[in-house]
Amino acid sequence: MSQLPLSVTLFLVAIAAAIFSPATLADDGFRIALLAHVTLFGLCLAVPWGRLHPEAFTLIPVLDCVAIGFTRQAGGPSFNVLSLLLVFPVVWLSVSRHRHRVVLAVLATVLSTVVPAAALGSDPAQGSVIRTIFLPLVMAAIAVTAHVLAGALYRQRMTLIRKDRDLAATLAESVQRQRLLDAVLSTVDVGVWVVDEVGQEVLTNRALRTDPSLARVASAGGSAKLFHGDRTTPVPADAFPAVRASRGESFTHELYWTGEDSEQRAYSVSGGAIRSLAGIRAGAVVTFADVTTLINALAAKDNFVATVSHELRTPLTSILGYLELVLDEPGHEDIAAELRIVERNAGHLLGLVNDLIAVASENVELVLQDTDLADLLAAAVAANQARADLSGVALVLDAEEPLPARVDPARIRQVVGNLISNAVKYSPDGGQITARARRNGEELVCSITDTGVGMTEEDQEQAFTKFFRSARSRDTAIPGAGLGLPISKTIIEGHGGSIGLISAPGEGTTVTFTLPADPR
Repeated sequence: MSQLPLSVTLFLVAIAAAIFSPATLADDGFRIALLAHVTLFGLCLAVPWGRLHPEAFTLIPVLDCVAIGFTRQAGGPSFNVLSLLLVFPVVWLSVSRHRHRVVLAVLATVLSTVVPAAALGSDPAQGSVIRTIFLPLVMAAIAVTAHVLAGALYRQRMTLIRKDRDLAATLAESVQRQRLLDAVLSTVDVGVWVVDEVGQEVLTNRALRTDPSLARVASAGGSAKLFHGDRTTPVPADAFPAVRASRGESFTHELYWTGEDSEQRAYSVSGGAIRSLAGIRAGAVVTFADVTTLINALAAKDNFVATVSHELRTPLTSILGYLELVLDEPGHEDIAAELRIVERNAGHLLGLVNDLIAVASENVELVLQDTDLADLLAAAVAANQARADLSGVALVLDAEEPLPARVDPARIRQVVGNLISNAVKYSPDGGQITARARRNGEELVCSITDTGVGMTEEDQEQAFTKFFRSARSRDTAIPGAGLGLPISKTIIEGHGGSIGLISAPGEGTTVTFTLPADPR
């Protein structure tokens, strides 16, 4: 293939010579030179170059240069232009990565001038001197240029090859990851729904497709019935989890119900946006975890707790009633102290039972009255002062006065008492507890801040869960049933308020609740 351009060009030269210079074509020397070119082309076709050393092929372009010199010499002055044909073998030699072939190309150019002149016995005329000096210089420039360009092309080619290999490796890795992802999505029992930026389905896994309730939600594009946690309020089409996630919203473990009546299923739904490398929203992924069994189990547990608590409340009420009668009767003065202890502990048990009932039903009976929240807070601080003194804790009251509110005084006193009690229990090394209350617009804001042991992020997430107790409280045998914060949350939310906490290990805890202020 490298020899073919030169051979085709010489074939055209021979045709042109036959037409325009028949005498030159009839010259034996010219014919012998053409025959040499034909022989070289035949060698290119016949020799099995793959079996020879890579340097063996350089013989052909060197012989080409000599043959071109004989052709030009035999053709006379009219064929001096044939010197341009030296470009073919010179470029052939120079495009190699080996620099010595550039030198060989220049030497072959010199041989194309010297060898024919010596072989044919020509006198060195001025023209041959010019060819001997300037032609090699020109060809040397061409050779160097071809070598540099070929080197650049070779390096570029190797770069492309490396990139191709890297892309092939990346593709193989992507395929492997895709197979792994497919295997994971097909194995997990959580429904996975991937949508694009407008909420249209892109991908669903087997768990979602095989769940009839979820399959209707996904395939209907939002037309299937989906309900909020109360199991009756329908979710609007523009508030479906997939639509919300595709708008860029992120949410975790939200409870939804789907289906009809007794066939309803509960799902814990989480969603988040998918973004491109440029940060542009490209879709979203939504997961559905079936928690129907868990919800039913929790409901059964609450029913059990409520039933047992009701059964306990009746005898406890009777015990307290008869204790009151016994204490009112004369003749028991010698055991009055012991009976008061029994009465106090029975009252404590009755309060605990009432808390269990309230937590199980997630509802409390409230008797609203016009009350001053500052007075309630002061009373709670005074009631816990002795206990704080025993623990070496400074109990500080910081409240605006007055703070009128329409609340259930007993229940709010219970909330504040729970919070202060917790603060004292979890401040074993002393410190300070500050009870604050302020009016903030249409709300009353109350907070209990301690400098105690604090809570981890995991404990904070579970703080308002029924019966939850941190590992530290269990390890240090701090008393409690894990009901103080849950019942406080139920009471505050029953008043239309909210409660939350912030904490850090070793830095203390602040629990804050808000209540609607009395508009008067």
